Amino acid sequence: MAITIKKVSTKKELKQFIRFNYKLYKNNPYSVPDLYDDMLNTFNKKKNAAFEFCEADYFLAYKDDRIVGRVAAIVNNKANQTWNKKEVRFGWIDFIDDPEVSEALIRTVEEWGKERGMTHIQGPLGFTDFDAEGMLIEGYDQLSTMATTYNYPYYPQHMERMGFEKDADWVEYKIYIPDAIPDKHKRISELIQRKYNLKIKKYSSAKKIARDYGQAIFELMNEAYSPLYGYSALSQRQIDQYVKMYLPILDLRMVTLVTDAEDKLVAVGISMPSLSEALQKSHGRLLPFGWYHLLKALFMKRRAKMLDLLLVAVKPEYQNKGVNALLFSDLIPVYQKLGFVFAESNPELELNGKVQAQWEYFKTEQHKRRRAFVKAIK
Repeated sequence: MAITIKKVSTKKELKQFIRFNYKLYKNNPYSVPDLYDDMLNTFNKKKNAAFEFCEADYFLAYKDDRIVGRVAAIVNNKANQTWNKKEVRFGWIDFIDDPEVSEALIRTVEEWGKERGMTHIQGPLGFTDFDAEGMLIEGYDQLSTMATTYNYPYYPQHMERMGFEKDADWVEYKIYIPDAIPDKHKRISELIQRKYNLKIKKYSSAKKIARDYGQAIFELMNEAYSPLYGYSALSQRQIDQYVKMYLPILDLRMVTLVTDAEDKLVAVGISMPSLSEALQKSHGRLLPFGWYHLLKALFMKRRAKMLDLLLVAVKPEYQNKGVNALLFSDLIPVYQKLGFVFAESNPELELNGKVQAQWEYFKTEQHKRRRAFVKAIK
């Protein structure tokens, strides 16, 4: 039977688009489902602030009247302008192990992009860096995280068969929490605090941290991440959205700010208990009982042994000066107190030596790798 591609145009089809991933990976011990309600908001053009500068459509692949694949076609106009490119992104791609299905999905994105003047296709990428990036190419026997996607080993084989080449790789580390703050960290922390007159700031109120530094945290992200692969600066509407979305759910003990003598933000480190197992137990649903698993992972004493390092950002003029050591000198005792055994770094660009250098005094294991592919549109 021929493969039929249909553009998502109804709420029912959008639900099927989201749930196809859950069905394809049902009972897979390593895949972590997205939170369904978050996905609804992500794909909603009225609710997702990224649609200020992105355009997108979503497609389902059918074979014998059965859904066998999905893909999002995205043009991030701001990223294309920033990097002087004409690239259409494919994101949220899933398919059964059938070359006809993957080829039909990619061909659809290519044609969609070509209609909009694009010359290359790249991915998997989302609307922005806040969406999952890259296709897993190593670490299929490792538990995924909330911030990443899992895929079967046949996915990259399909991409290479279709002529895609490597565009960028991200590596992920399992970082073991030390029994004590490394001596080098202590010395560097004390030195740079004195030298640059830096201060550690902690909060116990989400409202206060949002009021005092919510805007500054995301402005710092824009500044620190601007040179990184495919990054496009967050808009004011996105910043407002993320301040409201993320800060209220954080355990603020695991949020550390570093400020200068004038209380201006220099660095931020944000981590949280892993929600991977909770999302698996809840099947990506808040109702009827999914909320319990998520709240238990976030706030109850018996947490997962793993934590996620969500964000580490340092002002460019303070990078390579030991500010990261100051962040982790504050955070390590918190991790120890809360009983964490190791942290997931989440994806780091393989060529980003500044980021990877911060782990040199820890016991680490590089256990996953993911890739963004690219090719010219014919």
